[in-house]
Amino acid sequence: MKTRITLLREMGAARPYTESKPLEVVEADLDAPGAGQVLVKMAAAGLCHSDLSVINGDRPRDTPLALGHEASGVIEAVGPGVTRFVPGDHVVMVFIASCGHCVPCAEGRPALCEPGAVAGANGTLLNGDRKISCDGQTVNHHVGVSAFSTHAVMSENSCVKIPKDIPLDKAALLGCAVLTGVGAVLNSGNLKMGQDCAIVGLGGVGLAALLGAVAAGARTIVAVDLAEDKRAHALELGATHAIDPRDADAVAKVKAWTDGGVELAVELAGAVPALEFAYAITRRGGTTVTAGLPHPDAKMSFPAVTLTAEERNLKGSYVGSCVPVRDIPRFAQMMEQGQLPIEKLMTHRLRLDEINEGFERLAAGEAIRQVVVFD
Repeated sequence: MKTRITLLREMGAARPYTESKPLEVVEADLDAPGAGQVLVKMAAAGLCHSDLSVINGDRPRDTPLALGHEASGVIEAVGPGVTRFVPGDHVVMVFIASCGHCVPCAEGRPALCEPGAVAGANGTLLNGDRKISCDGQTVNHHVGVSAFSTHAVMSENSCVKIPKDIPLDKAALLGCAVLTGVGAVLNSGNLKMGQDCAIVGLGGVGLAALLGAVAAGARTIVAVDLAEDKRAHALELGATHAIDPRDADAVAKVKAWTDGGVELAVELAGAVPALEFAYAITRRGGTTVTAGLPHPDAKMSFPAVTLTAEERNLKGSYVGSCVPVRDIPRFAQMMEQGQLPIEKLMTHRLRLDEINEGFERLAAGEAIRQVVVFD
């Protein structure tokens, strides 16, 4: 069948993207779903910094590539052997298609699925298939999803079923921003009611993390970002304090607000200075979690003795340490009950052909979560 995809032919285009137009919306051929695969009609797809990191080359991927990873949609067809879905099911996509059999999957850590990681890096579906071609050339899948497309074929393990009464535009954010941000706070950070927390980096994922901290009942929530408007937005969403990390007394102020530092600091800016700041404001015995994706060559420096002498925890969080089949329905219910008002993160709704404008807006820091809405 025919589909429209968002094609990235080369990484590293010059900004502004409104002029260089690194993304082309083109017609492509899409093979039918094979064994264990499903055909999804996309409903909505969010623009994420992880996509931007592929466009600018910080997260290299093989091209040509059909971009996009955070989305919701409706199952249109299923391949042989698929038993978990039927046409008409509403689903949220997950950008790690866990196999269910490798050591991390067996340990309940599907975000670290080994075959899933290999497939994502290679631009294939979980079983090694590539289903997209354009002008006779095979096109790589983006982490098994390729969400900026009208239709996509993917592994059934890339989908999680959700109730049909959940708005699909909001549901799209469950697949990355909410999984990563809320999961980093509740799963990786294990934030407890009454504890002090800091969120460093207030993009879409960071503000989702902030909503998670509010839902968890944190006593003090410090919002940290370079941008004044994002700090103001964080205060509207429930942060108790906000600060620019460039303030000469920023670390001292956070420690004064929290009686020596926060129990949990979550870094979501994807920049080493942000992670170093998060570590600096974490109290003795506390935990610093990073779910940001800095450039692969970036290095962090910190006093190693503090890990022992202050019994500190520094840990990474990928996909919010989530089990998607457990956590997406859980977060969806929290969203519907008003505990995670993620619609407050949605600043722009786009058509697919406005995708370059959207990524320029994201690169310029002028948006939180933009959502492409498909007809």
